[in-house]
Amino acid sequence: MQLKEIEKLAASVMEKAVDAKEVAGVNLLVLKDKAPVLSLQAGYADLENKVLMADDTIMRLYSMSKPITAACMMILMQRGLVDLNDPVSKFIPAFANQTYVNGNALSLVQRPMTVHDLLFMTSGLSYGSDSAAGKATSDLFAEMDARLSTKDAMTTREFADRVGKNPLEFEPSSNFMYGISADILGALIEVISGMSFAEFLKKEITDPLEMPDTGFFVPAQKQSRLSKVYARTENGLTLYTGDHLAIKNKMDTLPAFQSGGAGLVSTLKDYANFGTMLLNGGNFKGRQILEPEIVRYFTQGTLQPWQQESLSRGWGGLEGYSYGNLMRVMKDPSKAIMYTTLGEYGWDGWLGPYFSNHPGCNITFLAGIQLTDAGTTPTVRKLRNVVLPNLLNNR
Repeated sequence: MQLKEIEKLAASVMEKAVDAKEVAGVNLLVLKDKAPVLSLQAGYADLENKVLMADDTIMRLYSMSKPITAACMMILMQRGLVDLNDPVSKFIPAFANQTYVNGNALSLVQRPMTVHDLLFMTSGLSYGSDSAAGKATSDLFAEMDARLSTKDAMTTREFADRVGKNPLEFEPSSNFMYGISADILGALIEVISGMSFAEFLKKEITDPLEMPDTGFFVPAQKQSRLSKVYARTENGLTLYTGDHLAIKNKMDTLPAFQSGGAGLVSTLKDYANFGTMLLNGGNFKGRQILEPEIVRYFTQGTLQPWQQESLSRGWGGLEGYSYGNLMRVMKDPSKAIMYTTLGEYGWDGWLGPYFSNHPGCNITFLAGIQLTDAGTTPTVRKLRNVVLPNLLNNR
């Protein structure tokens, strides 16, 4: 199919989603052989003021922050500064002598939580649940939200110290559960590097990858480019101004809590440079960010069979995928509910931003949406189904 035909189909999918008020706006950027081939926008970054979605619109990444956090840990690993089998307590003593929920009681862990557990979400840390461990996490986030805009805002390291004293959902490595593991990795990066997470990110990732719009806040001169957030309600799309997971909606100041799991903002153009670096064996414009073998390790994560059961059972939409290094990794395309390629990896976010790299065909696929509780949306799946197979057969 000709590129113009693919573009027309993709634009139609995006415009229909906007017209149906499924999203306020959507941004699409696709690279083939590390060069942009599709850059499309539909709808609004700001419905109330009729600000159109643009190719440089800044978006809150939420969990699409996680692959970047994991890449930071890969940098420390390749420099010999951390062994992924190190116990977390080696760096954050509060994680020593942890307990986990065992029926109606708490038991002492027999196997300490490791850095590897954080990267594979097998740590026993959740985002909250009905268990004693989950309630402790929920209470901690409630306290963080209450302190968020005060002079006593909780820091990355204080958060990790508090988490370390809470019980776990299960014995580390015995299960998979999506949760706050990446936030603890952010604290580890601070301890190991001797820098704030923001400083380390700038020095090792965003500056060398030429990602000027990526960070933990949006400066005043760029605030006009920050997309608004919307919630889908019975009355249509409604402006959402709340804070979530101790992340300020306004993103207007450098936060004390630099969340490795949810705290970054970026543009699709910036994130494309991160994706390109990975497809290029860790190299970006002659700068070797990660060694090629580290990139292969980073992007081929697989859960153990007993851990995979929890992912397969509890997460619709990830059929055919495993998980590792804070990303989904496609292991069996025949089970997927959308078109994919073997070895695809990436992640999405609470507000709908979406990233996938396809190393077998050298494609980076990025979509930008700012809709609460979105994750991987039907719009994104439709766009993948339109773009990926047709682009591979592009004449």
